[in-house]
Parts: sequence; C-alpha cells; structure tokens
Amino acid sequence: MAKKKIKYFKTPIIAGKYKGKQIEIPAISTTRSSKSILRESLFNSIALDVVGCNFVELFAGSGSIGLEALSRSSKRAYFLEKNSTALRLLKDNVSNIAPNDSTILAGDAFELFDGLYSRLKDSQECTFFYFDPPFSIREGMEDIYDKCIDLISKIKDPFAKMVIVEHMTEVKLPDVIGDLELFKYKKFGKSSLSYYELKG
Repeated sequence: MAKKKIKYFKTPIIAGKYKGKQIEIPAISTTRSSKSILRESLFNSIALDVVGCNFVELFAGSGSIGLEALSRSSKRAYFLEKNSTALRLLKDNVSNIAPNDSTILAGDAFELFDGLYSRLKDSQECTFFYFDPPFSIREGMEDIYDKCIDLISKIKDPFAKMVIVEHMTEVKLPDVIGDLELFKYKKFGKSSLSYYELKG
C-alpha cells in the first residue's frame, strides 16, 4: 500500500529582519499553523520585550512562533518537537531562516523540559516560554492541559520573563499556576492566548 503523501502549506514571517521568508507547515493532525492574526497580535504585545531574550517554543511544530521571535531580534530560540514529520520540516525551516540562532531538541517536551530549564536558569538570560500543545480533543491528548499546567508550575525563577499558552478557547486555564499569574487573555476563534508572569 502506498504511503500517504503529506501536504504542505506556507506562511510568511510577518515582520522583522526575516519578514516575508516562507515557513513550510505540514497539514497533519498533530500540528497546526498558528493563525497569522494570532501571531500578529502576540508579537504586537511582546515584540519589544523579546529583543535580546531567549525564546522557548514547546510543541514547536514548524517553528513559526520561535522563528518570528528570532525575526524580532530574540537572542536564541529553542524548539521542542517529537513528531517526526513536523521535526523534519522544523529542521528545514530553521536551516533556511535562522540556523545560527536556533537549537532544536527532538523528543517529548515533558521529558526534555527540566534539562532545558536548568540550563537556562544557569545562564540567567531572560527567557520567554511559549506552550502550544495539541488540542485536547485529539485522541490520546485528553490530559494534555493538565500535564502542561504541571510543567508550567515549575517555572518560578526571575529569568523567566513571560509564559504564553496557546490553547483551545473552550478550555479556561487557571488564573494562577504556581508562582505565575494570568495578566492577559485574548481570543481568536477556536484558539486563545493566555499570558502569565511571575507574581509581584
């Protein structure tokens, strides 16, 4: 039986030094494009803040958010992704756009996170964390948000400038997660963004 061919589509970097460069995205069930309007709103909010900071994109898919951050002069982007199809495309996108400022960690974000967090904590460089887990309506993903909340609760050090979660609009995340508190929420149809920062 012939292997089903994966379809791809393209989306451009919205602004910054890589503006207009194309990011390829696989049309597969485990990844999705962050809508252009969502990305634009996100970076309208944080563009000046990410300059010179690290940017961690968990469940990175094609890397569209982290690459946009690099285009806005983030120092380095870390991409965590385990799906083999998405990973191949992520590597191509990074290679074509920002190979010198990117680190790709292949594997399960829940297993890789502690090691990366420890590394970043040692460096004490300001860091943004962007969580974009697969929607919980997908098979095997029913507890994905509970697992993400547990992971986010580990973020409690001053180097962590902000935590942003892209999630299903029908899922309301807690106002407080560990030492972090929600300070902004924005809805984009089926997807929403929740922004957290350290209390106080």
